[in-house]
Amino acid sequence: MCAITSGMACVQYRVAQSTKDCDLLCLKRDARSLLEVLQASSFGDSKCSYRGNLTAPLDERWLAGGWTSHFRWRHAEGEARLDVFGIAPRGTIPWERETNGLYAHRHTVAEMKRTKRSKDWPFATALGVQMLAEGDARGWLHIFDAEVLFDMAEKRECPDAIRQRRPMLQLAFNHDPRLRTALVVEIHFWHELDRIRMRIYEQAIRPYRASVTREHLRAECDLTVQHQARVRCAEQNLPINPLAAYGFENMLTEALDSVRDLGEKWLRLLPDVRENFEELLNDP
Repeated sequence: MCAITSGMACVQYRVAQSTKDCDLLCLKRDARSLLEVLQASSFGDSKCSYRGNLTAPLDERWLAGGWTSHFRWRHAEGEARLDVFGIAPRGTIPWERETNGLYAHRHTVAEMKRTKRSKDWPFATALGVQMLAEGDARGWLHIFDAEVLFDMAEKRECPDAIRQRRPMLQLAFNHDPRLRTALVVEIHFWHELDRIRMRIYEQAIRPYRASVTREHLRAECDLTVQHQARVRCAEQNLPINPLAAYGFENMLTEALDSVRDLGEKWLRLLPDVRENFEELLNDP
C-alpha cells in the first residue's frame, strides 16, 4: 500500500501549482513489493536507480526507523525523482489509516509540511482551511497565518479537545493581537524540531555514506544489485532508528531551549508535540 504525499498531493488538493519531485508513503511491510515495481519501471530509455550515497535502502527495517529512500530516472532533459517514506514525519497517526484514493489525507500532508523550510507553511495553512470547510476540526491545528485564524475564529467553532492540543488558538478566539507573535514562536519551535531531526539523521548516516562506493552508485547497475549492496552496507554501518536512540526528551529540550530565548511566557502556548513523534519512537 502506498500514497502520494507532499508536493504532488498539494497539487491534487489545489494548494500548489507544480512540483519537481514525487514523495511517496509506503507501508513498511510492502517495501519489497515497491522495490520490484521500481525495478520494472522505466522513464523513456532510463531505468530506476538509487540516488546518491545519502539514501537508505528501501527496506522495512530502515523505513520503520524514519529513513527515506531516494530514487531517480535519468533522461535527456534531467531526471525524475522519487522519495519514499515509511513513516510520515511528524504524523500523529499511521498514515495508512486515512488516505484519499491514491493520495495521503490532507491531515498527513499538512503535518509533513511543518518543516524548517519557510515555503512549506502556506501549504499547511491552505490544507487546514480546506479541512475546516469539510467539517474536519483538525484543520485548526494546521493554520499558521494570524489573519486566517482570526477570520476562522469568527466563523467556526473549535472543539475543546483541539484547543487543548494547541493552546495558542485561544488567542484567536479572544481577538488577542499577541496571536501574531505566538505563531512566530510556534513556527520557530517546529523549525527547530525539524532541524534537530535532520541533524540526528545526517550524523547517523556518515559511516554508511562512506561505505557506499562508486560501484554502488553506478546508474547502469541493476537496481536489485544496487539494493543488495546497500543493504549490506546498511547492516554494518546504518543505525535503524537514530532518533529513538537520541531520545525524544533530549530533542524536545533542545528545541525548547531555542524557543526560550524568545521569551519564557510563550512556552505555555506551544503544542504538546509528543504525539507527532510517537509512532516513530514506539516502532519496534
